[in-house]
Amino acid sequence: MLSYFCANYKLISLAERLHIFLIKIDNLKQANNGSGKVFLFDPSDNDKIVRLDIFLSSRLTALSRARIQTLIKKGEIRVNDCLTKPNYKLKAGDHVYISIPSQAINVLEPEAVDFNVIYEDESILVLNKPAGLVVHPAPGHTTGTLVHGLLQHCKHLSGIGGVIRPGIVHRLDKDTSGLLVVAKSDHAHENLSGQFSTHTVRKQYLAIVHGRIKCDEGKIDLPVGRHPTQRKKMAIVFSRGRSALTEWKKIEEFPAGCTLLSISIKTGRTHQIRVHFSHTGHPVIGDTVYGYGPNWWKNQSFPEKDLMVTISRQMLHSKRLGIIHPDSGRYMEFEAPVPDDMEIVLKALRK
Repeated sequence: MLSYFCANYKLISLAERLHIFLIKIDNLKQANNGSGKVFLFDPSDNDKIVRLDIFLSSRLTALSRARIQTLIKKGEIRVNDCLTKPNYKLKAGDHVYISIPSQAINVLEPEAVDFNVIYEDESILVLNKPAGLVVHPAPGHTTGTLVHGLLQHCKHLSGIGGVIRPGIVHRLDKDTSGLLVVAKSDHAHENLSGQFSTHTVRKQYLAIVHGRIKCDEGKIDLPVGRHPTQRKKMAIVFSRGRSALTEWKKIEEFPAGCTLLSISIKTGRTHQIRVHFSHTGHPVIGDTVYGYGPNWWKNQSFPEKDLMVTISRQMLHSKRLGIIHPDSGRYMEFEAPVPDDMEIVLKALRK
């Protein structure tokens, strides 16, 4: 069992914010039973008293908000050792205890998985994830994930993400290709998680979207949250969505009625790019969840449409990633080339 203990919350009267003191793991062995790790978080100055599930989802980045809500409902997350609800508002002096039971997938065997290492040292690994590769084990994907491949490639990975997400700091959708950074040490994991949490990581994507866009650049600032009726999807949700900012620039426009964009996301919400551009009427080509799917090509007149029908994933690629190295403090930027399947589409469109 992996145990977490989230510290004593104190309200600083003038700033009216939560403040959590960092306490070493060794000082809390009795509370932790020595069976896992203890994390205590120091919120930013902008943090105010918030819902329990929202606060934890912003701090325990290895767990989705849905997963946190499930743990709360099952009694695995308690406030002041009492059962509570996801919408509980944290108050001064609250103690939050999180006990994460072992997953059904509790032992992962290393496997040979294809991915391209861009950079690696003792603390981090930056890789180019191919489309179709699931990042970590989940129901329906118990083998052949990126994590399985990382376990074979690396001798050591950060354990903060738990037994099924070792080293995983952030994720890409299965059918999105491109750059990911992996933490090989707990220090690197905490540092990188902080960079993602404060939105200081530079993330640039390439996307081919439906439709011609008149403007050369723009931004989409709309909150993203769980779809109100289709729980596996995300949507623009004004009442309870999380802020999401996407900036874009037009690179190329094609006669077939689609556009190549360079996209930078200032936040990292689930499916953010796909949801934002679908909402504006320019879904990502090949996106069968938020877009038109492969049948769109059948109505086109250009000769390469038969080739386009074979496209089986969204044309979205994480091209550039910029981080501060957790050890040296030096800014580092990495770039991944456009994958072959996306290049084929671009060449066909340019004809």
